[in-house]
Amino acid sequence: MGLGQGDSSRHQRFGFAAWVVPIAVLSCAVIIAILGDAGRVWLSYDRPQIAAGELWRLLSGHFVHLGVTHLMWDAAGFLLIWYLVGQSFGRLEWIFVILVSITALDLGFWFLEPNLKWYVGLSGLVHGLVGAGVVAGIKSGRIDMWILGVALIGKLVYEALVGPLPGSEESSGGAVIVTSHIYGAIGGAVAASAILIRVRAKASI
Repeated sequence: MGLGQGDSSRHQRFGFAAWVVPIAVLSCAVIIAILGDAGRVWLSYDRPQIAAGELWRLLSGHFVHLGVTHLMWDAAGFLLIWYLVGQSFGRLEWIFVILVSITALDLGFWFLEPNLKWYVGLSGLVHGLVGAGVVAGIKSGRIDMWILGVALIGKLVYEALVGPLPGSEESSGGAVIVTSHIYGAIGGAVAASAILIRVRAKASI
């Protein structure tokens, strides 16, 4: 029985169905990257253009990258985090987490970062996945998620007090907006908490 359960868990983690969400997200990022400079100009988070009515940038800006290297680093981080926490929720729940994380990022940028004129990248959303996975993992008693949660908090505190992690700006090819990591993590944690509360409420009916 132990072997059968192990095979099932392995299949769930590595099966195609378990990777539909990250494949969709990264496909959007790759398509935008193929558009080159035109894609960055028309789809990045650009505060003046958003204020002028180009509201699609509030969503698309999180899938735009400075270049291939920036995209590769963000994609690697996304896939690694998904491997660790992707089984925490179902597909629709993860879509909810992504949308709430993006909303938290946009609200944070708009109301708390009025001087931030331009932003691109998946890193804020990646931190949203981490925040959601940690909340779900701690609720289920996973020790590894406690460790990941401590690492996440430590990283966010370091970035808030010191600045970007050494080498992160060089690898991405531009300035790292560390507050995006905070907003994304908060959004993901809030979304996960809402999902768990809803599940608990349904179970008690």
